[in-house]
Amino acid sequence: MGVTGIGGFFFRAKDPEALRAWYAEHLGVGSGPYGKWQTQAGTSVFSPFAADTDYFPADRQWMLNLRVDDLDGLSTALQAAGIAVITKPEWNMPGIGRFARIHDPEGNPIELWQPAQ
Repeated sequence: MGVTGIGGFFFRAKDPEALRAWYAEHLGVGSGPYGKWQTQAGTSVFSPFAADTDYFPADRQWMLNLRVDDLDGLSTALQAAGIAVITKPEWNMPGIGRFARIHDPEGNPIELWQPAQ
């Protein structure tokens, strides 16, 4: 008996419908009824950070991390849609994977993670 996975991610938005549509269009997240989407089994990380971390913006209480299977392809598509994609070599970790960052239209940070094979 215990937790078997994340059942949802809920957060406030200035324009919930527009933000849901943005996530569905650009990331394929929440495009089903009630914002559902089918995920693949894999690693999820649950990790509180110190209040003074500089890993994500100080004015945000959270950062969404989404596991992806083609970071380069997704980055290209996001950039073509006018979405800034930030990468830094120091974010990549051998044995863990590669990372990129974007922000949704309301400024929420999103980390894209392609796990190491």
